[in-house]
Amino acid sequence: MEFLFQAFARAIKIILSLDREFVSIVCLSLRVSGLAVLAATITGLGLSLCLYQSKGRIRRIIVPLLNTSMGLPPVVVGLFLYLLFSRTGPLGRLNLLYTPTLMVIAQWVLATPIIAALSCSALESSDPDLRLTALGLGATEFQATLKVLKESRYALFSSIAAGLGRVIAEVGAVLIVGGNIAGYTRVMTTAIALEADRGDFVLAIALGIILLGISLLINVALYTFQKRSPVD
Repeated sequence: MEFLFQAFARAIKIILSLDREFVSIVCLSLRVSGLAVLAATITGLGLSLCLYQSKGRIRRIIVPLLNTSMGLPPVVVGLFLYLLFSRTGPLGRLNLLYTPTLMVIAQWVLATPIIAALSCSALESSDPDLRLTALGLGATEFQATLKVLKESRYALFSSIAAGLGRVIAEVGAVLIVGGNIAGYTRVMTTAIALEADRGDFVLAIALGIILLGISLLINVALYTFQKRSPVD
């Protein structure tokens, strides 16, 4: 028990002193996950809007695929991207393996189905008369869609928060495609796994505290927006 208290005390000291390695790992994690979620938001919302406006066989095929893809195993995504971007792979000439760029791509692949599926569900759950009323009052198709987006904004934010929550704590895919290279591709989750395997728990605990804090903030924001959604 004394060892545990000492480890936590040293971890807090690392956080408060803004240790260079600690800050570098946290900043890279936030940058990779932030860029991935930004890209996933653009593609996910775009796809959900296309599905919302389409009524046909393609929609009946894509929506179940999106729902299934929400549970994509990260290690499978990492393995697929590794084979795709390895030196012998079809995209090996791009030299993206073991780079932050490929880590962003991996997290983008994981976050896009979540944001797209939840956004599509949010749009479908909106008042069906809203779009028709807007069109009947002379609004264009684009203006009517914007009205639906505005009314669904809290649920859409929740889908983005869910995507961020998925990728910020992800370890399998980024470990495979990033290689966990110190000072270059080492993020919070991979660093925690490495330090715990070494038996050096101080940095792992410090990173774990930050990771839990970020997850808590995401869930608090998600809960707040879900509470506000029915009222608005």
